[in-house]
Amino acid sequence: MASTSTPLTLPVLPLDDEVVLPGMVVPLDLSDSEVRAAVEAAQAAASSEPGKPKVLLVPRIDGRYASTGVLGTVEQVGRLADGDPGALIRGRSRVKIGAGTTGPGAALWVEGTMIDESAPDPLPGHVTELVKEYKALATSWLKKRGAWQVVDRVQAIDDVSALADNSGYSPFLTTDQKVELLETADPVARLKLATQQLRDHLAEQDVAESIAKDVQAGVDKQQREFLLRRQLEAVRKELRELNGESEADESDDYRARVDAADLPEKVREAALKEVDKLERASDQSPEGSWIRTWLDTVLEMPWNERTEDAYDIQGAQAILDTEHAGLEDVKERITEYLAVRKRRMDRGLGVIGGRRGGAVLALVGPPGVGKTSLGESVAHAMGRKFVRVALGGVRDEAEIRGHRRTYVGALPGRIVRAIKEAGSMNPVVLLDEIDKVGSDFRGDPAAALLEVLDPAQNHTFRDHYLEVELDLSDVVFLATANVLEAIPEALADRMEIVRLDGYTEDEKIVIARDHLLPRQLERAGLNKDEVTIDESALRRLAGEYTREAGVRNLERSIARLLRKVAAQHELGERELPFTVTDGDLRGLIGRPHHVPESAQDPAERRTAVPGVATGLAVTGAGGDVLFVEASLADPETGAAGLTLTGQLGDVMKESAQIALSFLRSHGAELELPVGDLKDRGVHIHFPAGAVPKDGPSAGITMTTALASLLSGRLVRTDVAMTGEVSLTGRVLPIGGVKQKLLAAHRAGVTTVIIPKRNEPDLDDVPAEVLDKLDVHTVTDVRQVLELALAPATNGATPEVPVAA
Repeated sequence: MASTSTPLTLPVLPLDDEVVLPGMVVPLDLSDSEVRAAVEAAQAAASSEPGKPKVLLVPRIDGRYASTGVLGTVEQVGRLADGDPGALIRGRSRVKIGAGTTGPGAALWVEGTMIDESAPDPLPGHVTELVKEYKALATSWLKKRGAWQVVDRVQAIDDVSALADNSGYSPFLTTDQKVELLETADPVARLKLATQQLRDHLAEQDVAESIAKDVQAGVDKQQREFLLRRQLEAVRKELRELNGESEADESDDYRARVDAADLPEKVREAALKEVDKLERASDQSPEGSWIRTWLDTVLEMPWNERTEDAYDIQGAQAILDTEHAGLEDVKERITEYLAVRKRRMDRGLGVIGGRRGGAVLALVGPPGVGKTSLGESVAHAMGRKFVRVALGGVRDEAEIRGHRRTYVGALPGRIVRAIKEAGSMNPVVLLDEIDKVGSDFRGDPAAALLEVLDPAQNHTFRDHYLEVELDLSDVVFLATANVLEAIPEALADRMEIVRLDGYTEDEKIVIARDHLLPRQLERAGLNKDEVTIDESALRRLAGEYTREAGVRNLERSIARLLRKVAAQHELGERELPFTVTDGDLRGLIGRPHHVPESAQDPAERRTAVPGVATGLAVTGAGGDVLFVEASLADPETGAAGLTLTGQLGDVMKESAQIALSFLRSHGAELELPVGDLKDRGVHIHFPAGAVPKDGPSAGITMTTALASLLSGRLVRTDVAMTGEVSLTGRVLPIGGVKQKLLAAHRAGVTTVIIPKRNEPDLDDVPAEVLDKLDVHTVTDVRQVLELALAPATNGATPEVPVAA
């Protein structure tokens, strides 16, 4: 650290907002009274002492003197460059200012102490590195300013204190920064401070230069772009003159297109406003691109294009019957729609209250029953354009209503795009898989569909991108779904639900013969006279190889069969033409996958032991049979209570509790050994445990299985049942009767038990299915047990299955 010594008495030469460091030589104007007084006092004192006159250079900031000054010697007194009297003063060393005192002349005299600024010798390694860094930074800054003559002088300075004080010449330092350098007595600390100040200045200079370069580059680019655009305009003008074309800009072209287009009045007004904006927008503005894209979209919309409906009701019905077997409900609904439209048009009631007579139908049914292909048939029958909109997996509300056009890449919604694609304002739009629409942070697309599918609102539908009213009241919307419960209630309320519960076996044979087989023959490269499939083979394919509500797997089986025949012919193993019979199926495509219980050996049937009953259920793939197994635990294990397995829902678990409670309270009148239910654990299992199951309709099935278990009487193999059970033994109504009866028919069941209150639902079941089923309607569980349980053999009770 620096130390202080050598007391001095010196006249003060104040420097307003200026700082002189040791080693600096500065000219001062003697016309300033304080400067002249200090120099004259120094000269007077020097007359009696050897050496040059000495003054104390003290910075004065806002009227306040610094605590440290610089001893300066008056080197010369004369005239400055402008002719005014001046003095040349050299800074020598730092002085710590003390108390004021008296002296000759008018100057202010103070006492001071010389500060020792000597640096350690030899210099430590870190100080040497600091010296090198400062010289490198100073050299870099001097070279940028072109002060080459000063570079050598800086490089020649070896003293640490002198090197640090040399930064006093730096014009970029503020007065406060120079005062800080002045008051820092330690040479090493002062050099660090000077280095940091120089480093910060160079960093700021680099940023400023980078910004200046970027700005200059941007200006150059704009100037170049402006010049090129002017040249391009000149070239276009010359080409127009050469080709004899009239001079018109892009906005004039859009204005002419809007005037020529057949647009509704409000749409025309909105389009002309956008053309005005386009005329005011500059070529460089991104808004011009947005406006042009919007105008192109509006001009491409078929605002007044409509197809005339085919009001040949008999012809439309014939088309539907030809292209689809079964599906009578949908065909009747479309026929009704066309008939009403025809009568309204005949009586001049086509448009009422700004709305036309559109329709919104929801086709709900299992996969493969022809919901999607039905949309094309409806459009064909009506003579309208057809557009399919796939909604499966859509999670963004903007997919339906469009994006705001200020966003980059904004597009109209799928409804608007469908209308534009159809080229007509009254197409048939199929909203496929509407129950697969999801929702997340981007909104709920199903909620956006509420306005689209509401006949009372969709004549003024507004897309976020177009922002003009779009009349959807004349569009026929067909929505398809597998599960009605997956559609939001508010959305389902706006649609007319038409259920497609699946095909009967006879309908599948007709579909396979008339539609699937010709299509697959063409895909297999076969002619219809080369391979034929016997009706018995088609019936077995539908019944034993593909047990489903629809016909997708049936078509796959037919395709596999034809591929096998084609491959055998190419290998020389089979001659064509060839007729496939039911006996050829196993050799061609393997064993059947679904064998009816009635066709199995009696000892191998699931109901061959007490405690197993056959129920009916509805799944996403249509109706299906459902087996219920019950067993009693060994009394020695002590495992009492009810155990339920098979991945059951809460409602089905409650149905099992109700069935068990009913048997406990009414077992005596049913002549069942209910004592076993008190001491032994009851286990009810639903096979296919990987499939979730829920609902109340298995209540009587579980009751029958438990009654069979306790009585030892088998459940009849040909009997299946469905119905909810109450604590008093009443059989309550359930849903999906048609699907369940179709499933029973497919599974080879001949007797079905349903609740009495579901008897009206039998009107929906095809007559050919009812003819083959013996349907019993019941009101009480006791009736179910009388019908379902086989009589005891020779009065003996078979052994009750026991679960370990």
